[in-house]
Amino acid sequence: MNAVAADLSAAPRASAFFVCVLAALAGLMFGLDIGVISGATTFIQAEFGVPDRTIEWIVSAMMFGAAVGAAGAGWMSAALGRKRTLLLGAVLFVAGSLLCGAAWSPESLIGARFALGLAIGLSAFTAPLYLAEVASEGSRGAMISLYQLMITIGIFVAFLSDTAFSYSGSWRWMLGVIAIPGVLFLFGLFVLPDSPRWLLMRGRRNEALAVLRQLRGDEAVVAREAADIEEQLRTPQHGWSLFLENADFRRSVALGVMLQLVQQFTGMNVVMYYAPRIFQGMGYDTASQMWFTAAVGLTNVLATFIAIGLVDRWGRKPILYTGFAVMAVGLGVVGTMMYFGTTTRGEQAVAVSMLLVFIVGFAMSAGPLIWTLCSEVQPLKGRDFGVGCSTFTNWIANMVVGATFLTLLNSIGAAATFWLYAALNALFIAFTWAFVPETRGVTLEQIERKLMQGVRLRDIGR
Repeated sequence: MNAVAADLSAAPRASAFFVCVLAALAGLMFGLDIGVISGATTFIQAEFGVPDRTIEWIVSAMMFGAAVGAAGAGWMSAALGRKRTLLLGAVLFVAGSLLCGAAWSPESLIGARFALGLAIGLSAFTAPLYLAEVASEGSRGAMISLYQLMITIGIFVAFLSDTAFSYSGSWRWMLGVIAIPGVLFLFGLFVLPDSPRWLLMRGRRNEALAVLRQLRGDEAVVAREAADIEEQLRTPQHGWSLFLENADFRRSVALGVMLQLVQQFTGMNVVMYYAPRIFQGMGYDTASQMWFTAAVGLTNVLATFIAIGLVDRWGRKPILYTGFAVMAVGLGVVGTMMYFGTTTRGEQAVAVSMLLVFIVGFAMSAGPLIWTLCSEVQPLKGRDFGVGCSTFTNWIANMVVGATFLTLLNSIGAAATFWLYAALNALFIAFTWAFVPETRGVTLEQIERKLMQGVRLRDIGR
C-alpha cells in the first residue's frame, strides 16, 4: 500500500519536472543564438569587409527583433495560450537560423538576425511566464532558474560549435547548425499541457483541473490552487487599463522594467557577444580566443547551478547582493589589468580569471533571478502586460549594450569601459536593498495582495 502511494505521489512530481524542463528548453534556443554570433563575427567581418559599426548592427539586430517580438508576445500568449506561442517561436527560430546561414550580404544577415530575434522575443516572454504558472510555490524559483540554465547551456554549446568551425572559418555553419536543436524543440513542445492559469482565464475549468492534477497529484492542493487563481480572475485581465487606473500595478511594472535594465547593464552580454574581441585585447591569438570563450560558456553553465540550489533556500536578495559585489570586483580588476597592460602570461591569466569570476557572479544571481522576480511581482490580471513590458525593456537594453560596446572600446578604451560596468554593478547593490522584495516561499497570490494594498515594493514578499 505504501509503495503504491509513493508511486502515485512520485508521478505528479515527475510530470511537473518534465513539463518545466521541456518548456525551459526555450532558453536553449535563446542561448544558442547569443553564443553563436560571438565566434562568427571575426569571419563575417573578414568575408564582407565591414567596419566595427556594421558588426555591432549585425549583433544587435537580433535584440531589436526580440524587442518587437516581446512587444506582441503579451497579447499573443493571452489570446493563443502559452504553449501555442512557444510553438510559433520555435518555428520562427528554425526559419531564422537557416536564413542566417544562407545570408548573401551584411544587409541580408541583419534582416535574418532580426527575424530570428522575433522568435527569441516570443520565447523569452512566454517561457518564464509558463514556468511560473505550472511550478508550485515551493519549487518556482528553481524551476524558472532552469530557463536561465538552458540559456547558459545553449551559449556553451554554441561556443564549442564555434570553436570547431573556427578552424575552417565556416561562419555560415556556425549560424545555421542551430536549426537542428530548434527542430527537436519544436516537436517536443507538442507534449506540453496548457498553463492551468491560462485555461482558467479562458473559462476552461475542467481542463485546468486536469492539468493541475497531472502536475500536483494531491486533490486538496489542486482545489486550493484553483480557488486562489479563480479568486484573482473575477475581474477580466486588462493590463493596459489596469496600468492606467492602478498606481500599485504601475509600481510593479516599473520594478520589472528596472530589474531588466539592471540585468543588461551588468555587462554580461558584452562578454557573451564579444568574448573573442575581449581576449584579443588581452593579447591572445585566435585559437586561444575561441577556447577561452568556450571556458566562459562552461563557467556560465556551472555557476548557474549555484542559483538553482540556493534560490529557494537562501533567498533572492542575499544572492543578488553577493552576485553584484562579485561582478563589481571582477570587472574592476579586469579594467585595472587592461589599464596597466597584460604583457606577461601571469598578467593574462589574472585578467582571464577575474573575467570568469565576473561570469560566476552573474550566473549565480542576476542571470536567473531577474527573470524569476519579474514573473513573481506582477499581479495575475496584468501579468501578461507587466512581463511584456519588462521583456521588451530587456531587449532594448540588450540592443543598446550590443550596439555600443565596440564603440566604447574604440573611444574611451578597454579599461574605462570595464570600470564603467564595474561601477554600475556596485550601484545595483543599493538598488536591490531599496526596491527588490524577498519572494522566497511566498505564493504569487500573497505577493499580489500586498502589492495592491500599497505595501512598499521591498516588503511585498514578507
